[in-house]
Amino acid sequence: MKPSYGEKAFQAFNYAFMLAASATMLFPLLQMLAVSFSSPEAADSKKVFLLPVEFTMGTWDHVIRSQALWGSFGVTIFITVVGTFLSVLFSLLMAYPLSRKELLIRKPIMFGIVVTMIFNAPMIPYFLTVRELGLMNTIWVLIIPSLIGTFNMIVIRTFLMGIPPELDDSARIDGCNDFGILFRIYLPLSKPVIATVSLFYAVGYWNTFTQAVLFVHDQTKWPLQMRLRAYLQSPEELASVNLFLGDYDFNTTTLKAATILFATIPIVLVYPFLQKYFVKGSLLGSLKG
Repeated sequence: MKPSYGEKAFQAFNYAFMLAASATMLFPLLQMLAVSFSSPEAADSKKVFLLPVEFTMGTWDHVIRSQALWGSFGVTIFITVVGTFLSVLFSLLMAYPLSRKELLIRKPIMFGIVVTMIFNAPMIPYFLTVRELGLMNTIWVLIIPSLIGTFNMIVIRTFLMGIPPELDDSARIDGCNDFGILFRIYLPLSKPVIATVSLFYAVGYWNTFTQAVLFVHDQTKWPLQMRLRAYLQSPEELASVNLFLGDYDFNTTTLKAATILFATIPIVLVYPFLQKYFVKGSLLGSLKG
């Protein structure tokens, strides 16, 4: 059956709305990209919009040569990869028993977990606990306190609750224990929701900031977002030269634009590879409460 005029109009409105929403997110990135490839004079005079003015690679050449920036990039890659893997693993291990009816105390446990979504831990006890655990000024402090996200764990649990329990019975007949059922049966079936939750965790770890501000004072262990804040507050640190002396093809304006893109583009590039799983997992993880 052909769509009616109203359906066509509604579809056209949806497309127009999504294009406008996409433009509001895409244009700032394109504008910063253009600024980062423009001359200092053009950037400061506000002549740059979506295309570079007086094109130069000087800014990016200087940013790419920054050892401190690459050090922070390495720290962020480590906490993103390791943290995402551990977070997904422990969230799965926690979600699986909470999705089984055989666990008689699952409802009180879930109530206690949901409470943590409403009431956050007080800052002073939280800080003292982390310090007493010996995590201060270590890379692990950027991972362990955020290891299990309540929302992400609930999404996995909801998805697992939708898997027919008959699969458990068949697996037990074949001699599988709980770990065998989880990793041999449930895990392969959970790829969409695992991809979705992995993306949530990865973005969270990539944007780690508060943990670093509170617990990491050694600049060699700063994640990328901390380094970016330092450069945005004092871009002359990234310049590492006196911009008032000499003729350079970059300045603080172009350096800010380049460092923001340096910290943003890698995580943005991951999404297209997980998009199909992300959409499917988000829907399946919200069907059953």
